[in-house]
Amino acid sequence: MQVIENISGVRESISAFKSEGESVGFVPTMGALHKGHISLMRRAKEENDRVVCSIFVNPTQFNNPNDLKNYPRTIEEDSLMLEKEGCDLIFFPSEKEIYPVKDTVIYDLGMLDKTMEGLHRPGHFNGVAMVVKKLFEIIQPHKAYFGEKDYQQLLIISHITKFYNLGIDIVACPTLREPDGLAMSSRNQLLSPSERDIAHVIYDILTGLKEKAGKVSVCSLMDCAEAELKKYPEFKKEYIEIADATTLEAVNNWNNKNIRVFAAIYLGKVRLIDNIKLF
Repeated sequence: MQVIENISGVRESISAFKSEGESVGFVPTMGALHKGHISLMRRAKEENDRVVCSIFVNPTQFNNPNDLKNYPRTIEEDSLMLEKEGCDLIFFPSEKEIYPVKDTVIYDLGMLDKTMEGLHRPGHFNGVAMVVKKLFEIIQPHKAYFGEKDYQQLLIISHITKFYNLGIDIVACPTLREPDGLAMSSRNQLLSPSERDIAHVIYDILTGLKEKAGKVSVCSLMDCAEAELKKYPEFKKEYIEIADATTLEAVNNWNNKNIRVFAAIYLGKVRLIDNIKLF
């Protein structure tokens, strides 16, 4: 397994793969890898001759400087995990390598970044679009793999890939969960033992909403969510939204049959997100 820190070295290695007629799958990450990331790696390995993984904690997508500072960084453990899974190349660039000069591009993401994560984290998705476009242009993979836990991000990446004609197949992969239902996330490492014991409640609430969806009004379903959350003073809701799974526009009836429920909840100081399909 190669570990390369500079763009020129990565391009040289990938060019060598492609010169042999080999397909390249790409899994971009910010490190602190868990089984969810590994599931993306395994899917990429199944569908491609070579797999490239990037590890880069992207500063332009963080609104809160403390969040950036506290984000877990575990490069040694990550490298061992990736090598065990048969990763061919890790791209591990410095901030200066990705941003030799300040990038001030503003991306037109339509309405996709005007709600939920985009509303509560201004500029976040512009930072995501910025780094993913750069990584795509460096790696130039045939396929790139993203988890549905970050569903809004997935739609935005698909949007910029099509808008800029990048010629990359974006592969959506199901959210991987802990045995109790908690969506796997690097941020889970920041939960205290007592917080971790109740973190699964977020998923429990979402699955409870799924069971009632279509049987009561959307408004009544939202009231159910609020009532369940109030049982746990440890949780602080940022949002719970029921929205069209393609446009992310909020829905107020069940006429649409392509609907998901999305949540962002603080548990202590840790912000957890999740979503599931209702229809």
